[in-house]
Amino acid sequence: MILEDLKHKTALFYGEVSTRLTLRILLTDGTSAMMLFRLVGFLRRNGLGALGWIFVKANGILNGCVIGRNATFGAGFVIMHSHGVVINGGVRGGNNIVVESGVVIGAARYGLPVRVPTLGSDIFFGSGAKILGGITIGNHVTVGANAVVVDDVPDGATVVGIPARVVKMAEIAQPPAEMPSVSPQDRVGH
Repeated sequence: MILEDLKHKTALFYGEVSTRLTLRILLTDGTSAMMLFRLVGFLRRNGLGALGWIFVKANGILNGCVIGRNATFGAGFVIMHSHGVVINGGVRGGNNIVVESGVVIGAARYGLPVRVPTLGSDIFFGSGAKILGGITIGNHVTVGANAVVVDDVPDGATVVGIPARVVKMAEIAQPPAEMPSVSPQDRVGH
């Protein structure tokens, strides 16, 4: 998964992926935070969660980034700038999620149990965005800088503001609907 994350970040930065550019991306801000997060997940899955806790703390000290040990993201998880990023350990996310600096994806307590967001795929979180509570963020979503999201966000939406509201809906390509069969008698000009 680390390689997929690096390739996705390389494509975002440079518009193309090559070995040279992927090696170059290793020196950019946020990359070490991404790699430490993946290392923590590997250790947790292999029964070494206590050791993973050390790397969670190291991520906080070295990168100013706190991602809970049990958080999961699919391939293409990118942290552009790690400072101030806080992600609750209960968060589940899909593929190609991009996080800018100061983003908080976490719990909101409206009584018990405390709930955390569920994230789709192909999401961009702008700097300072806050995503709070047991909400669902759809696929192909853009969350604007400093937005505070406390309600579900549908697929293809761009949300901004406090509280966040939908300001734009993208057309998401859908597979073509099955064409109804037409008998020879129904055809025009039979």
